[in-house]
Order: sequence, then structure tokens, then C-alpha cells
Amino acid sequence: MTDTIWTPCIKVCFVDPAQQVCVGCFRTLEELGRWTRMSEAEREAVKPKLDARRAAYEAGRSV
Repeated sequence: MTDTIWTPCIKVCFVDPAQQVCVGCFRTLEELGRWTRMSEAEREAVKPKLDARRAAYEAGRSV
């Protein structure tokens, strides 16, 4: 039996090519590719960055 991995995915998967970030969950391409292989600590370290990326994206700034 495997443990459930927390994910910020909202099933709106579209990577903005200019920003290199998913506009659904705001993970980077690198994070998306490694997510299931990251440790719990690594995933927890990403969490606080997501809101900042969303705010920056919505304000039209680079993330």
C-alpha cells in the first residue's frame, strides 16, 4: 500500500511557455517532472512558493 502524495494540482493543466509554470497549480516544469520523486520535505518547501507565483503571474510579472 502506498501513501497518498499531496499535490496542488487542480486538474487545469496548462504550462505557460513564457513563464514555464503551470497556470493551474503554479508548479515549475522541473517540479512537475519530479513531483512524485520528491521527498515530503521537498514538496512542503514548494507549498509557500505557489501563492507567490500565482500572485506574480496574475499581476503580469515573471515568476
